[in-house]
Order: sequence, then structure tokens, then C-alpha cells
Amino acid sequence: MKAGSLVSRKSGLGFFAVVLLAGFGFVIARSGPLAPTKVTTVRVASGTVSPALFGIGTVEARRGYLIGPTAAGRVQAVHVDVGDAVKAGQLLAEIDPVDLDERLRSIDAAHARAASAVVAAEAQRTDALARRNLAELAARRYRELGEKNFVSASAVDAKLQELASAEAAAEAGSANLGGARQELIRVKADRDGLRQQRDNLRLLAPSDGIVTSRDAEAGSTVIAGQAVVRMVEPESLWVKVRLDQGRSRGLAVGQAAEIALRSNAAAPLAGKVARIEPVSDSVTEERIALVAFNRIPAGLGIGEMAEVTVHTADARTGPILPNAAIKQTQQGAGVWKIQDGRPHLIGVKLSSASLDGAVQVAAGLSVDDEIIVHSERELTEGARVKVVDRLAEPQP
Repeated sequence: MKAGSLVSRKSGLGFFAVVLLAGFGFVIARSGPLAPTKVTTVRVASGTVSPALFGIGTVEARRGYLIGPTAAGRVQAVHVDVGDAVKAGQLLAEIDPVDLDERLRSIDAAHARAASAVVAAEAQRTDALARRNLAELAARRYRELGEKNFVSASAVDAKLQELASAEAAAEAGSANLGGARQELIRVKADRDGLRQQRDNLRLLAPSDGIVTSRDAEAGSTVIAGQAVVRMVEPESLWVKVRLDQGRSRGLAVGQAAEIALRSNAAAPLAGKVARIEPVSDSVTEERIALVAFNRIPAGLGIGEMAEVTVHTADARTGPILPNAAIKQTQQGAGVWKIQDGRPHLIGVKLSSASLDGAVQVAAGLSVDDEIIVHSERELTEGARVKVVDRLAEPQP
């Protein structure tokens, strides 16, 4: 009895061990590392893709002006305030001229004196020329008389000496006149320079615009080039937008765009790409484009955020896939295609992409091909897979 009981007991333990190993193998095969990888799939379908780029930008002014003095000085008055509309040539602010007005009066007097000196030099030159002409006639007449021995040689020499003196006086008069004229030019240049300095103290609007900042008040001291008033041309407002470099292929000047301002996101505005900056941001890997409004809305503020959608090409029809199904490899873009129940990596040539994640395939796939979109772990060529509706159950 004891021997039979022992054999029966060993048989039971052996059977239990076999069942345990079988269960363990079943669990490993179904949920362990040897289990098939759960995947979700999609069928390649024919559809239309509208290529577009999306980016966030801010409203800026193409033409803005910093109005300030060309030399250091004290602000005497500011005649405009933030938000004022100004016309070209309108006086915006004034800088204290200190002693420029007195210096201008002094230089005006010097200019008048120089002009009088020119008149006096002209008169002296005219008198010297007249004396020279008279001395020349007298010398010619005495020379003829001397040749006929009607006058002595000493008298002829005296007249010739008078002619030489008259010619020297005429040359001196011409030189004095030239110097007086040069002095008049110098004084006039000094006066024009002072007047330009005085005019520079009157800060005028270079064009029609809107005052955006008042950076100095009366009594404050500013240095050369420091802005007293800032203004922009409201007709030059546009949006400076940043776009992903990886999707910016095809971006060109003149393409249509939609601009959704944060202040009125429900009513997007029409625009177009006006300029593409030649220098991109290497840190954020973004291209910078300037998008102009077809019609600038009233009350648009500088610095307002905007969402911009640029339509880079016309809509195209062809096989499309979700962007999540695309895998980037060293050989290029590819997808996991299910053939005979096993995944195989197929190289594809991509075309356009839309903002909703749809990618158009130019070559490598056909309509109705079954493509893996998501997998619970990394796939390998020919691995066992199990197609499911979703990889994770929704949380209650």
C-alpha cells in the first residue's frame, strides 16, 4: 500500500508539473516576449491632400521709424502722444537749441560783412583795371613820342613804370576779390551748417503714420541717435511667422495664406507670402516668412499673436496614409506593410502632406494595401503580429 501510494503521488506531481509548464508556456506565448506584437493597421485609400504649412507669428511693421536728434541735447517739448496719427513733415518734438539762435544771428552778420567785402573788392578791382588801362595808353603814347625824339628816354621809362605799377595793382585787386568771394563761400557754408543743426532739433515725421511710443519727455536729456518718438506706417503691417524647416519644401513668395488673429480667431483674414528670410533659425529649425494682409483690418495692434496657414500647392488626389505610419530609415521613408500576415518594411516615395496628418504617397504602395500604423513595440522583418482595434483600453 505504501509503494502504490508513493507511485500515485509521484504521478500526480508529474502531471501537475506538466500542466504548470504548459500553462507557463501558454502565458509566454500569449503575453510574454514570445507573444505576437499587437498592431493597429489601416488600408491605403485614395484621397485628396491640400499641402499647407502652419506656424505662429506676431504682427510687425515693415516700415518703422525711430525719431531722435543727431546730437546730444535736452528735450524742449514733445507734441504728440501714443496712438496719434501724424502726417509727413508734422512737428513731433523739439530739442532745446541752447545758443544756436544767437550763433545763427552772429553768422548772418558775418555773412553780410563778407558780402560787403566782395562788393568793395569788386569796386577796388574795377578802379585798378581803369588805372591800368589809362597807364597803358599813356605808356604807348610816350613810347611813340620817344621813338620820334619828342620826349626824353627818362619820361618814357617813367610812364612804363607807371604801367607796371597799375598792372600790379590790378592783379592785387583781382586777388582781393577772389579772397573776398572765398570768404563769402566759407561764411555761407558755416551758416548753412548751423541752420541744418537748428533744423535737426525739430523732429519731423518722415511719412504718414501712427505714433507707437513716446520714449522721452520735456526736460530729459537724450544722446545722439536716441529715440524720442517711435512711429510706424500702418499700411506696412504684416505677420512674421515661423514655419517648420522639415515641411517648408515648396514655400514660395506669393502663395496664399490665412491669418487668424488672436483677437478674432473665428474670422481668418486673407493674405499672401511677401518675403522669405534668407537666414533660418538653426536652433529651433524654423524658417521665417513675412506674410502680408490682403486688406489690413482696422485697429490691428503691433505684437499681436497670429496663427498662419500657408497653402503651398494645389490639392492633389492619390494614395494617402496617416503620418504616424511613416518610418524614417537610413534608406529614406518607409512603411510596415502586412503581407501573408507578416510585416515587411517597404520603401516609399512621399509627395504632399496636409495639416491633419495625411501624407500622399507618390510610389511604393497601392490602394487597399494594409499598413501598420502603431505597434506596442519595435517591429522586425517577418515578426509575428496581431491586428487589434487599439493598443490600450480606454480608461474608465
